[in-house]
Amino acid sequence: MEKKFINIKDAGAMLGVSKLTLRNWDRDGKLVAKRHPINNYRVYLAEDLEKIIKQIESGEKPIRAPKKKANVEPEKPKFYKLKVIHMND
Repeated sequence: MEKKFINIKDAGAMLGVSKLTLRNWDRDGKLVAKRHPINNYRVYLAEDLEKIIKQIESGEKPIRAPKKKANVEPEKPKFYKLKVIHMND
């Protein structure tokens, strides 16, 4: 069976969302896009989009992205001390 791929514009039209929403879903892991091997554009499998459409039509609960951990502190930037050597003429 040949897999059918749909570009981001047509996928957004099928789902009734913007291209930016699809990019956000891809970043959050809700609907992962594949990449076109030549131009690196996002493309979606038709069967993945059909699953989302069925979820919408059935009234199934939406896909939730995993929550970020609240107590995790961002990594502090590392500073390096440079040793400067002055050369005399």
